[in-house]
Amino acid sequence: MIHVRHSAVAAVPVDVAFDYIDDYRNVPTWMFGVSEFTPFGEFDQGLGATFDAAMQIGPSTLRSKLEVTEWEKNRIIKLSSLGGVSNSSTWEFAAIDDSKTALSVDFAYKLPGGIAGKALGRLIGPFVENAVRNSEETLRHSLEQQFAARGEG
Repeated sequence: MIHVRHSAVAAVPVDVAFDYIDDYRNVPTWMFGVSEFTPFGEFDQGLGATFDAAMQIGPSTLRSKLEVTEWEKNRIIKLSSLGGVSNSSTWEFAAIDDSKTALSVDFAYKLPGGIAGKALGRLIGPFVENAVRNSEETLRHSLEQQFAARGEG
């Protein structure tokens, strides 16, 4: 399993950060490359919620089904693939004080073996690292901008 990790501090309270990330409707606005993120099944948030997702990687669209496999309010959200390329993303939240939150993400994926897997790894590896960094920066900026616009920041 390959892991890409990134962390940052957002100038918003932990509940604001968690609620924004936990709302599936926001995902395409901050997650790099994601063009669709739609719930299916009984829940649209929390443990057991499932989503259809589409991500653009170059000229290709990769589709996947994801499930929330770990969820604790204001602490952690973990999504895992239900099929296809094995992957997961874990977002962790920690209040630094009343107005700052430490955010960390761990994106993990497993590629198929053999020559095809190695070729895919050379293509996807740099994309994933840039996508995680870009997503965190976009997310942090959106959080801080929306929080300030509400007059709370």
